[in-house]
Amino acid sequence: MTHALKTAMIFAAGRGERMRPLTDTCPKPLLEAGGKPLIVWQIERLAAAGIETIVINHAWLGAQIETALGDGARWGVALRYSPETEALETAGGIAQALRLIGDGVFIAVSGDVFCDFDYSTLRKRAETLEARNEPGMHLVMVPNPPFHPKGDFALNDGVLALDGAPRHTFGNIGLYDTRMFRDLAPGTCRALTPYYRETIAAGRASGELYAGRWENVGTPAQLRALDDELRTR
Repeated sequence: MTHALKTAMIFAAGRGERMRPLTDTCPKPLLEAGGKPLIVWQIERLAAAGIETIVINHAWLGAQIETALGDGARWGVALRYSPETEALETAGGIAQALRLIGDGVFIAVSGDVFCDFDYSTLRKRAETLEARNEPGMHLVMVPNPPFHPKGDFALNDGVLALDGAPRHTFGNIGLYDTRMFRDLAPGTCRALTPYYRETIAAGRASGELYAGRWENVGTPAQLRALDDELRTR
């Protein structure tokens, strides 16, 4: 079943309401910071980690994403696209894209996250997940940002819990086993939140705390600040 962590998915179907009016004419993942689209920073990092296939779902202005990124050859990866008429949320997006993802464990990340995370460090975690009889997940957590002070889940000794402390915020970077989504019919709109809660409650979710550069770029002001930072790097 293993494919040695060769596949990733980037979620790029959201409308980007908080980023309006910029996203009225441009899909959020194509907004630029430091001279390149947000999603390209992610593609480059995934390619550097040895990922070979990247599946990108899209809904709002999705044709622009395909035109801008093409087949991925310039980054040494194969880009595959999973169009959605209406955004199907994260779990629904995965179910729709399973035929492109294949079997096994894959990385999934939001297209509007900017980070310096080294995806190659997830390889051993993926092998551990692959060897399990029941499907699990591994979530990359980050220190709680000012707008989310209570965090999402507790993390102790690499195991996630719904309750307890210390609590951290999910960084929108995760490893998932495709077996979790086999029963979800393509075209179904479904969030990942119930999957997190169920898997964590069952003790099948590991986690790690990443304290490096990470930002969920949500507003025009955040985008401008990131752009200024990257241009002075």
